[in-house]
Amino acid sequence: MQIEGLHSNRRCSEIIGRISQRLLAILPALVSSAAFAGEASIEFARFEQQTDGAWHVSVTLRHADSGWDHYADAWRVVAADGSIIGTRTLYHPHVNEQPFTRSLSGVKPPAGAARVYIEAHDSVHGWNPERLAVDLDGNGGDRFEVKR
Repeated sequence: MQIEGLHSNRRCSEIIGRISQRLLAILPALVSSAAFAGEASIEFARFEQQTDGAWHVSVTLRHADSGWDHYADAWRVVAADGSIIGTRTLYHPHVNEQPFTRSLSGVKPPAGAARVYIEAHDSVHGWNPERLAVDLDGNGGDRFEVKR
């Protein structure tokens, strides 16, 4: 009887082990696809200085919007000291429009600011720590353009 009980315990352990392996294999499919859409990323930014000294900023974002549960919902311009200069709120998902570009006018960096940053936000992950540095004194870079 003891030997049979030991055998049964091993068999149960084997079955539980196989079930666990299978669950781990299909776990990503069981979790909502929203969790795997990733963070909103900045593809490109264009800064055009207006006659009043303010800037018209256009930002192109990419994000695997899955609908109202997970979408890129904002971007902002931030000064070197961390102060927010301007925020563009995105009021709806762009599921079938990727990447997409939206603009914000009247952006006024602090006097003498040579560099600002663009940050992207999505409704699940919040602000992406990978921001785009924009040098306002130059003409542009790999992912940004500056026009005066």
